[in-house]
Amino acid sequence: MKKNIIDIKKNNLKFISSAEIRKTFLDFFKSKGHKIMPSSLLIDKADSSVLLTSAGMQQFKNFFTGERDAIKELRNKNIATAQKCFRTTDIDEVGDETHNTFFEMLGNFSFNGYYKKQAIELAYELIVKEFKIDYSRITVTIFKGDHNIKQDDKSAKIWENFGFSEKNKNLEFRGKKDNFWGPTGEQGPCGPTTEIYVDGIEIWNIVFNEYNCDKNNKLILLPKKGIDTGMGLERLATVLQNKKNNFDTDLFSPIMEIVDKYSNLDNKKAKRIIIDHLKGAMFLMAEGLSPSNIKQGYILRRVLRRAMRYINVLGISDYNVYGDIFNTIGNIYKDTYPELLKNKKHIEEIFNKEYNVFGKALRAGLKIFEKNIKNIKSKIFTGENAFFLYSTYGFPIELINDIAKEKGFSVDKIGFEKAIEEHKKKSKK
Repeated sequence: MKKNIIDIKKNNLKFISSAEIRKTFLDFFKSKGHKIMPSSLLIDKADSSVLLTSAGMQQFKNFFTGERDAIKELRNKNIATAQKCFRTTDIDEVGDETHNTFFEMLGNFSFNGYYKKQAIELAYELIVKEFKIDYSRITVTIFKGDHNIKQDDKSAKIWENFGFSEKNKNLEFRGKKDNFWGPTGEQGPCGPTTEIYVDGIEIWNIVFNEYNCDKNNKLILLPKKGIDTGMGLERLATVLQNKKNNFDTDLFSPIMEIVDKYSNLDNKKAKRIIIDHLKGAMFLMAEGLSPSNIKQGYILRRVLRRAMRYINVLGISDYNVYGDIFNTIGNIYKDTYPELLKNKKHIEEIFNKEYNVFGKALRAGLKIFEKNIKNIKSKIFTGENAFFLYSTYGFPIELINDIAKEKGFSVDKIGFEKAIEEHKKKSKK
């Protein structure tokens, strides 16, 4: 179903910045009667089942379940946002062309205001008429059903009005893995989806919230149906700016230029990990989070130390690279998230403490790692050795795994966990 990307110059299309894309999305839904609400914080204190905000609908979960009343509290059943999100589920994939830890989710939501027909019609109008994406580049997928839930034929009929069908080879029915979303956390709203692709890139997920999933993974029909959509700004920018990947868009390319200034090594993976992780870390630190060994603080520590390690891989020894990167990130988002530059001094103070703790330990730990693998006959880095790097030099297990993988080794994670448990028992005595 993949099609060729159109040429912006050849087709006389005006370059559209990520800021313009965000504004166009929000202005469109405002014109359609939606209330525009600000992004919630990444550190979600209201939902204990998640550590960080990972989806646009997260701040609205209780409106979907009926525990809260949208008309009374929000004065509107229909909402649109540009939400800051942070996910670590695909952190090992960061470094390729599409995965990020931090991203913005553009979303429109309806709490029993409208449902499938209007949601699909609005999506088509925005993509084709506002963003002027050629119809021939678009394909859609729909939930094909399973033993509990019927195939979503209603959505198929709606899409057929716009020329999408299996016959035309631009519509495809898929299973639960691809076309059923939710919940965020242990329980919450969820439902079948229809997804929109451009040039084979998934850009928009429209969720029909019909169910509430309980802690036992049981689906219970919601008293009122809702719409929850999510469109990644970074992926949409990739399409609209005619780029090959997220990192070539204006949300990342200025940061890449800074890293290139400090290192001429051709290591795209390392550079992408650095700019992704430091961007996400900056947003977390702007909310006052500090690195630690538990919960959200451990996520921050993981991404900071992983970024530091890849700075080392690129042979960069100039500490100024971090300040230049943080300045650039702040300038990219200065109009939308002014708190980044406003809190820059505090952010640098948090970062400096972590750097001073881990900077020297990183170099010493890497020497120990090299020494250890010379004495290993198998290709397994022992749990005992991994625990030593973790406890003595502060290497997160994910970082140890990265380094081992690059050297052709795997880490004995079971042995690592056993070493941690033994350490805990000894500490209690």
